[in-house]
Amino acid sequence: MEQLTQQLKSGEIVTRKLPWPQVGAGKILVRNHYSLISPGTEGSTVKAARKNLIGKAMARPQQVRQVVETLKSHGPVQTYRAVMKKLDAYSPLGYSCAGEIIEVGPAVAGFQKGDKVACAGLGYANHAEIVCVPRNLCVKLAPDANLHRACYNTLGAIALQGIRQADPHLGESCAVIGLGLLGQLTCLMLRAGGVKVFGIDIDETAVQIAAKHCCDKAWIRQAPGLHLQIEQENHGLGVDAVIITAGTDSLDPINFAGEIVRKKGRVVVVGAVPTGFERNPHWYRKELELKMSCSYGPGRYDRGYEEAGFDYPFAYVRWTENRSMRAFQELVRSERIHLDYLSTHVFRLDDASKAYHMIVNRSEPFLGVILKYDVSRALIQKKIITGRSRPCGKINIAFIGAGSYAQSHLLPYLHKNDNGVVFKAVLTDSGTTSKRVAERFGFEFCTSDPSDIFDNAEINTVFIATRHDSHSEYVKQCLATGKHCFVEKPLCLRPDELEAIQQAYEHRPDRHLLVGFNRRFSPHATELKNRLGSGPFSMMYRINAGTLPKDSWIQDKETGGGRIVGEVCHFIDLLMWLSNSLVVSVHAVSLRDPDGFDDTLSINVTFENGSIGTICYFANGSRNVPKEYVEVYSAGMTGMIHNFREHQVFHDGKSHRKKTGHQDKGQSHMIGRFLDRLKAGGEPIIRPSESFLVTQACFAVEESIRTQNVVSLRPHGSPDDMIESYRPEKPHIAPIRTRPVTVPKMARKVPDYT
Repeated sequence: MEQLTQQLKSGEIVTRKLPWPQVGAGKILVRNHYSLISPGTEGSTVKAARKNLIGKAMARPQQVRQVVETLKSHGPVQTYRAVMKKLDAYSPLGYSCAGEIIEVGPAVAGFQKGDKVACAGLGYANHAEIVCVPRNLCVKLAPDANLHRACYNTLGAIALQGIRQADPHLGESCAVIGLGLLGQLTCLMLRAGGVKVFGIDIDETAVQIAAKHCCDKAWIRQAPGLHLQIEQENHGLGVDAVIITAGTDSLDPINFAGEIVRKKGRVVVVGAVPTGFERNPHWYRKELELKMSCSYGPGRYDRGYEEAGFDYPFAYVRWTENRSMRAFQELVRSERIHLDYLSTHVFRLDDASKAYHMIVNRSEPFLGVILKYDVSRALIQKKIITGRSRPCGKINIAFIGAGSYAQSHLLPYLHKNDNGVVFKAVLTDSGTTSKRVAERFGFEFCTSDPSDIFDNAEINTVFIATRHDSHSEYVKQCLATGKHCFVEKPLCLRPDELEAIQQAYEHRPDRHLLVGFNRRFSPHATELKNRLGSGPFSMMYRINAGTLPKDSWIQDKETGGGRIVGEVCHFIDLLMWLSNSLVVSVHAVSLRDPDGFDDTLSINVTFENGSIGTICYFANGSRNVPKEYVEVYSAGMTGMIHNFREHQVFHDGKSHRKKTGHQDKGQSHMIGRFLDRLKAGGEPIIRPSESFLVTQACFAVEESIRTQNVVSLRPHGSPDDMIESYRPEKPHIAPIRTRPVTVPKMARKVPDYT
């Protein structure tokens, strides 16, 4: 399929051939007939992307602050990779379209193949031949619906939500400041509702169009005595409400709104304008009400609504995103509002760059700019060739999922160790990500069809770096098709999934199954373990995890599994490896927050050889404190790891300290050893039975919190084999050849308490 994309680094707008998007549960695959360019939002995006790096930074101060924070916590290498990933990415454009359904995903009711629909959503309703949209962001249309008009869907719903915030009544008056596309749609619907509409804009052409089609009166902002003219139209009073749909850095719209609205009137901000209004003489003395309108209404920015498809009760939330879209489409279908005059330009998808050039440079007047798709062309779902074909080697890899973590912590290290590695395929939910990753890292092709990977006899190793809920199924497919598998943590989300994976592995024990528990491969961890001896150990692992947004997909039990299964598994694995023993029981308590998340907790872990460990996973601390800190005690020795930048060992009055200039959590060493083992053969670098036990321990932690009891674990497999895997390949205690510990003078004299 073809899709319009922009590269942030260069600002280049190109129509690219991409794989189809994947149709997940609760989603609908739509073939676009038309999509609408939003001149305000998309014009600003394109203009910002065409600036130099300094200009881009000035336009996005919040993202610059994020870069600085990443630099502090992860160092220059990871920061550079993260920034370049963002700059190099193919970003989709568009968020309002209309077309015909060609496939319906699981758990979707009320839609079927062949239905006409209008779609919304940034990242979903793109300028592309085929889009994949969640069901709550789709509106089913009548069979005879005009899709050219229906593609105004998102802008219409945004305008309607602004009107609802203003709450105008029949016979009242409302001024609309900003008569671009959004302002014109607002005026059309206000007038259809029996409201007297006044329009104001700085552009004379927009004013003339509004006066002809959607306003009772319209003026250019520079008109002398404008506020007096508006008062005269309202019998010497101000308007009942003002809706600001302009986009500007000027304070004039908000201050002028205060001037023309009546006492105790309402001002609603829909467009991107500053709100630092002058207190006197209008806002304070009139006791005005200021409201912000959030996009197209309740449901926006709610993952549960937009992605998972949960609806709000009709009786309590009358107007949601979807209901606003339906209401707008009914106004269009019934011809209570007429949109045809808004469509000033129609471009073919191949000519889209000309449309954006016109919008950014304002080379001619425009309102609605529509992209039209060639629906007569046959659609064929096929992989996209991105690189030259190479002879197969010992390791021929495919990636399923290639987001931020994969591009920063996995793929670069595969290239670093690429001797004998052939990069075959990439599959992601988004065709734009698949294509860019395939080009950047030298894969032969990208695809959206898993069978292109699992049915490909040349591919013998699959890396899984998708969202957590898909890990289990992909791991089972790898084992069923006889492929080696690297899966990012967690291995799975539920006990039944773990049991199914164990059974699948029993049928293919010759395949390598590695879970990405990378911390045990950090040079700081391996050297600390070699110096500490054989134990038993007492250990403490403190993680200043920080808060996550409540609507983060990681906190969603169905998608991310929560932070215990999704991240605490890392820390249980490290302690188990350090102790040279198996987890036999856990006891956990949590500090529950009002939303019921167990992400501030303390876990006591006991091991078969008598070692004990405490994991303090805290989400309520300061971000200024480094994230991870480990202490290990044994036979007069103490070892510490400071955020995987430094480790120390104290023993017999001596100390050893090693510090690296960057954080090293072991990803590079893990990838290198995994590839070496695939080439040379031999035992897995982490036995799957260990990863199964760590996963089981995470489930036990959740059970312990729920029951407030100690939970014992019953490891599957042979305990003797598992214990053997914890022993270092060359056991030794390295001598400490460093300076003696300096004891402070005040501590040298032991006080006499007798």
